[in-house]
Amino acid sequence: MDFYAGLDVSREATNICVVDDGKVVREAKLDTDPDAIELLLAEWGIRLKRVGLEAFSFSAWLFTAVAEKGLPMICIENRHAKASMNAMLKKTARNDAKDNAQMMRTGLFRAVHVKSESAQTLLALLVARKAMLGKVLDMENMIRGLLRPFGFKVGEISVGRFDARVRDLLAGKKELEAIVAPLLDARSAMRQQLAKLHRVALTFRAAVDDPPRFKKSTNLGAGFGLTPRPYQTDQTDRIGNISKCGDELTRAMLYEAAIAILTRIPKTFKLRLWGVRLARKKGLMRAATAVARAFAVLLHKIWTSGATFQFGAGGKRGRVAAAT
Repeated sequence: MDFYAGLDVSREATNICVVDDGKVVREAKLDTDPDAIELLLAEWGIRLKRVGLEAFSFSAWLFTAVAEKGLPMICIENRHAKASMNAMLKKTARNDAKDNAQMMRTGLFRAVHVKSESAQTLLALLVARKAMLGKVLDMENMIRGLLRPFGFKVGEISVGRFDARVRDLLAGKKELEAIVAPLLDARSAMRQQLAKLHRVALTFRAAVDDPPRFKKSTNLGAGFGLTPRPYQTDQTDRIGNISKCGDELTRAMLYEAAIAILTRIPKTFKLRLWGVRLARKKGLMRAATAVARAFAVLLHKIWTSGATFQFGAGGKRGRVAAAT
């Protein structure tokens, strides 16, 4: 007889439910601790075929720790879990664990990849970099706002000249300079730390983590939510907006890169030429989305196969390392 377990996890407590043939066999609530979970299941003496928990920020650690103990762990995609749980009349942690167990039994779930510790570290770095950049921009905008009532306009200025420009404007205004100078010092320190984070911002690598998990490079677009979602009924058949599933940070990065490809790089780049032709027909936003999908495919192929990348027609070939 096959047994299936579902976990509903919070920081403090975890609810466990085990089912077989649709019936609840065991239920329990215990501390969120991998050793405690392993011990409880061992005491029950039940051999599990699948153990499922919903994907969220805390689940990656627990998933890895429990899987290392030999349990057949599966991380459930949030949208599938939410759709199933919305059908419940009463939402509780106990019922959520039961619903996860039933999804494991029926196979009506979509498993998601749990990133490795190295990928999680890179992701933490990227999130920190994004947060730091936001704080730096907030600081610069605040300084501009403080100077505006006094008739001082910083204007469009490069990052490197911002500090000198503000100090020049404040020359002779000792009281105002005493207020703004500490803000400039704080902004300078934040810029220095941001530069350190910026040098190792490997967004794509952190999101993909394990390249072979995408059997085809063309699956990258769907994996990062960059493919249109079809909507079909008896009377309707249309293509909607992109799904926006998967890693939001990577999707934004690919889109920004696509905009840069369409507007900044040399015209000899074939991907740019294709995107520009598409933009004339579909508009810049749709063209950028298509270029982002194609760019993701290109990066994945380079990473997995070490293929030669040729920049533009007749350009000089150069080997691109997968780690970069």
